Amino acid sequence: MITNEEILDALKKVFDPELGRSIVELRMVRDLHVSEGGAVTFTLALTIPGCPMKAQMERDARMAVMALPGITDVKVTFGTMTEDEKKVIFANGKPELPKLNKFNQVQKVIAVLSGKGGVGKSSVTAMLACDLARSGKKVGILDADITGPSIPRLFGLPPGGLRGSDQGILPAVTSLGIKVVSINLMIPSEDAAVIWRGPMISGTIQQFWRDVLWGKLDYLLIDLPPGTSDAALTVMQTIPVNGVVLVSTPQELAGMVVRKADSMLKQLKMPVVAVVENMSYFICPDCRKQHEIYGLSHVEALAKAVETEVSVRLPIDPKLASLADTGMIESYQHTGLQQVISVITT
Repeated sequence: MITNEEILDALKKVFDPELGRSIVELRMVRDLHVSEGGAVTFTLALTIPGCPMKAQMERDARMAVMALPGITDVKVTFGTMTEDEKKVIFANGKPELPKLNKFNQVQKVIAVLSGKGGVGKSSVTAMLACDLARSGKKVGILDADITGPSIPRLFGLPPGGLRGSDQGILPAVTSLGIKVVSINLMIPSEDAAVIWRGPMISGTIQQFWRDVLWGKLDYLLIDLPPGTSDAALTVMQTIPVNGVVLVSTPQELAGMVVRKADSMLKQLKMPVVAVVENMSYFICPDCRKQHEIYGLSHVEALAKAVETEVSVRLPIDPKLASLADTGMIESYQHTGLQQVISVITT
């Protein structure tokens, strides 16, 4: 029979979307009971009776518990915290962000986001990390794309490469000294599917931030998956992100989806530090003429729309694709992101 502790462990991966903390950590879970037939009941104590997020939290909690073996049903009732309990949560006027491992010191966190898949967020993240590392900075990459991770392949890091220690999870380290954590470093094969729902994804991202032994970093780059749902919200609401690099391609469709991502960032009061238009053009190796294969550039208009002064265009480069596929992206030499590096490091 499953225990209360196992259920609470599953619920630790369910977060209050507004407070950005686990419902277990916030002590919202009350009167937990498991019947012999596998039916689970508990009360979720809300900060206010009419909490607009209660339906989402109930859904996430049900999914997290139903994923456990032997569970046949989950019933959630609602209660309300006392004033004294709420004072503890809002002691400083705002919810406290999850603390880093005591051995870690991260100076600046930069997220790389698009809203649309296939625009090259991971390659841009990797190139930024390499440029920063070559300049002598201590750099880490948190791969928050849990269901579609690609950072380990870009750096030639094998699956199953993470190890634990008394101080925390030990990240993989690349040739340039970049520390990397990704779900593909925790599974036996890089082709294995990670079939998880939102609560599991959010909880894993939190674990990557909180429990990994990053040590002293000048910059932690977070490679986000497409979209504006669980993973992006978890990062923006529970990790102290200093700014966001938005990645797009020349097509207006890609620009439209990127503007959706910017809409989320504005609601969260998160600054955009730069826009990167990837695959912006191709230079013919024979005549050296520049061809805009995916149409005219829209990067300046996009930068204006998202209220940033920094915009760059990156070409289609078969050499980059070849090095990325073979895990040798650290060998790629370019100067296209120097303007972005400049604004990140100021």
